[in-house]
Amino acid sequence: MKRRDFLTNSALLGAAIPLGMATPTIITSCSDKDRKSSDKIYSAEKLGMFSFVETAPDGRPLKAALIGCGNRGTGAASQFLESGPNVSVVALADVFPDRIEACRKVLLEKFNNKIEDNNCFIGFDAYQKIMDMSDVDIVLLCTPTHFRPNHFKSAIEAEKHVFMEKPCAVDPTGIRTVIATSKIATTKGLTVVTGNQRRHRRDYWEAYIQVRNGIIGNIVSAASHWNQGALWDVKRRSGWSDMEYCIKNWFNIKWLSGDHILDQGIHNIDVITWFMGEQPVKAIGYGGRARRLSGDIFDFFSIDYYYNNNRRMLHTSRQIDGCDGNVSEQILGTKGITRLNDHNEIKILDWNGNVLWEYDYQNKPIKNPYEQEHIHLVESIRLNRKINQAEDLAYSNLVAILGREAAYTGKSITWDEITASDLRYGPEKYEMGDLPDYHEGLIPIPGKNPKIL
Repeated sequence: MKRRDFLTNSALLGAAIPLGMATPTIITSCSDKDRKSSDKIYSAEKLGMFSFVETAPDGRPLKAALIGCGNRGTGAASQFLESGPNVSVVALADVFPDRIEACRKVLLEKFNNKIEDNNCFIGFDAYQKIMDMSDVDIVLLCTPTHFRPNHFKSAIEAEKHVFMEKPCAVDPTGIRTVIATSKIATTKGLTVVTGNQRRHRRDYWEAYIQVRNGIIGNIVSAASHWNQGALWDVKRRSGWSDMEYCIKNWFNIKWLSGDHILDQGIHNIDVITWFMGEQPVKAIGYGGRARRLSGDIFDFFSIDYYYNNNRRMLHTSRQIDGCDGNVSEQILGTKGITRLNDHNEIKILDWNGNVLWEYDYQNKPIKNPYEQEHIHLVESIRLNRKINQAEDLAYSNLVAILGREAAYTGKSITWDEITASDLRYGPEKYEMGDLPDYHEGLIPIPGKNPKIL
């Protein structure tokens, strides 16, 4: 796991994707320079809002395969099976046989969805065998994040529709792969739905429409937070190789998860990127490790993002028990503030505290977004209303990576620097065994040691 020279001046790799260019969503987003808040009213249809139906429409049978059979993967497969009629999961892939068997049991007992032995594939190359199955229409990508870019690329090359969990990559090298692949998916007319689940909530969408139509005036700043208690860690057991330990404890391993600012904070960072309609110019921040028991990642971050026109965004992420929690986003404008969260409390206030707008939860209850994602997936395919969220996720993902590396290095890092970086985390070869470049508990340490007088 070599950490290459971070601030490189080398040209972009792979498909030479100009990462500094805006995504389609960003191109159509509100610009303070282009219009005043009252110039135009944007409809939900114009802005691309989903239908938010309760169940996907019926149609031809759709067969899915799951790659990554852990808790999140099993959950995604279950939610796909609940999305609508005439859908099934026909194949599974994972590096661990016990995870495949546990997933098979859940899908059989809960949904009567039987998966044959010869459609269960084990190993790092198992995903390739999924792609060779001609009867698979959709792949669900739910492995640890590090593997996502290559799995996504393989799925699109095989002309499969995709559900891709967030995040989509742990480093700029992976982001380039995702963006290049997304463009190919579009040319092939393939649907790609991603797990940035706030974009699959109707209350967030309706708040976004209000902001785009100028209810808070011009956006001047924002804040996003994912502050919670500790999640989980896995104690290394006798007989486990480095690779087995890392994958089973993947959330706490930098090269696999990208740190929790990606895995969790990406939700909030994605909302700000979506509402503000642009990427930051630079980031500076800090973080560290106070309580985490295993792995090599931080347990807190505080990042200042700088945007054009003197706008700012503060992002905080923390995973420490016994501290106050806060999972939310705020968009601040010249006329008021948009308060966002997933606790059914979304509202917009003026600067005197008067409610300008609030979502009608009583008459429009919010469906579980983890379920809504898969309804949107099936609906898109069956009604030929193509969705491709991969680029939007990739750019939000890169914003999170920018903040993480600013904290790791203690340096102010620009958007241009992160997009040109050849930073890559993880081994070059995937096999069970030793990982000489992985060191348990060794976290990035910014700056220099102080002088001793």
